[in-house]
Amino acid sequence: MTTADGLVVRTAAGAVHGRGEDGLTVFRGIPFAEPPVGEARFGAPRPVRAWEGTREAYEFGPPPPQESGIQGRTGTLDAPTGDDWLTVNVWTPEADPAARRPVMVWIYGGAYKLGHSGSPGYDARHLARAGDLVVVTLNYRVGIEGFASIDGTPANRGLLDQVAALEWVRDNITAFGGDPGQVTVFGESAGAGSVASLLAMPSARGLFRRAIAQSVPGTFFSDALARDIAAEIAKEAGLPPTAAALSAVDPRELTAAGEALGAKMRRYEDRWGQAAPTVTPFSPVVDGEVLPCTPWEALAAGAARDVELLTGHNRDEFRLFLALGGQLGQLGEEQAARALRTFAPGGPDGERAYRAAFPDATPGELYERVHTDWLFNMPTLHLAEAQVAGGGRAHLYELTWPAPGYGGVLGACHGLDIPLLFGTYEADLGNLLFAGSGVPPEAKVLTDHFQTAWTAFARTGEPGWPAYDGQGDGAGGGRLTQVLDVEPEVRPYPDEASRRMWEGYQFAALPLRSAGSAPGE
Repeated sequence: MTTADGLVVRTAAGAVHGRGEDGLTVFRGIPFAEPPVGEARFGAPRPVRAWEGTREAYEFGPPPPQESGIQGRTGTLDAPTGDDWLTVNVWTPEADPAARRPVMVWIYGGAYKLGHSGSPGYDARHLARAGDLVVVTLNYRVGIEGFASIDGTPANRGLLDQVAALEWVRDNITAFGGDPGQVTVFGESAGAGSVASLLAMPSARGLFRRAIAQSVPGTFFSDALARDIAAEIAKEAGLPPTAAALSAVDPRELTAAGEALGAKMRRYEDRWGQAAPTVTPFSPVVDGEVLPCTPWEALAAGAARDVELLTGHNRDEFRLFLALGGQLGQLGEEQAARALRTFAPGGPDGERAYRAAFPDATPGELYERVHTDWLFNMPTLHLAEAQVAGGGRAHLYELTWPAPGYGGVLGACHGLDIPLLFGTYEADLGNLLFAGSGVPPEAKVLTDHFQTAWTAFARTGEPGWPAYDGQGDGAGGGRLTQVLDVEPEVRPYPDEASRRMWEGYQFAALPLRSAGSAPGE
């Protein structure tokens, strides 16, 4: 039931009062599950209890406990505090049950340890208006609360939170003017890894019709690796790795243990292999139950053949991290050789293949290229190929327009698609990517390309370019990809040299190499 002005909507748990803003009605901070504290700590999300009267839905809910840095910034979050982390926000053109508009549900990124749906960079007003559809954003547990593998608790609690939020959408979105049969889930970076996980999770089946995965990270942990890392996090806190012990510590204080371990993960390379250089101790865990297998394995077996997929990456993904770490132009042959030996497929053969494929590349360029390929570009490409192999449909893109900020050296780096998609050029990461440049007209052209394609896909399953077929040699037809720039172009997959080197590579769950071995210095 809605009021005449559409500002009050009755959900299954109770009535909420939103606000009219810029031609939309916006509802913020609606709980979709009980606060995961006390007896509910480290458990699966519990259904929210009903409330009496009408709840004001004016402010975003508090962020889940997390480290101090968020969305490329550091310091204290400008956000509410409290335990009611599990909330959703809704932007709708018309809170009328008869409207039945398509619904887009956003899942934020942040290395599975940061993020908040109330971040200004995720303001969905422009997207909702551009597509005349309903946009939902959600909070989920990150870091230790959401992804640490702790004895006696379910794995992947952050993913289970996302499933609970999608169930809330299924059960309530009609009252906000949305169509529960036309739901598209979309996310970037760790949010894209979450989308890929949802495609593979039995508990998420039937909750969405379409999926958009922007810059899919290839890092998924084996159960053994995740438990070993969790034990080290507990050791940092001076505790045994049990739910009872960890629950005794305030969740906002416990984040310091994960942050401390992340800062020295590189010393664990002999023990944790490729996971160690990522400096984040969290990823989805292939536990065999919540997440039965990796997304690539699941999709190739047909698990998501009934879900339409749009996926893609940015050309220069890893350059952002080099810039933030002060490493641009500072990397030499030793670092390049080590990176190639660690991440290129085939070990020494892979190193030789990269050097042959990019003979004029500097050591820094080789270092960046193999990190970009291993962490984002090839996992994304392989997700599209697995979907096609499993009998499903996928559309592929690559963003090539360079970020104008930071002296123009960032290229088409990681995260650039967020301000372009949402039109939030001066918020969060956009502050860095557009710093000192203003907002050039080309950025608004790209925003129109993104919003037109994304909302068309949410409405029809067609973003405006041909589906990816996984065939061809890159010299002619096949493997068609939308290259997103000021002048978009459909062409065979652009990074053919990398594609060939990674052809046949299996993105398996990262293993534990040697439990309990002492870290190196």
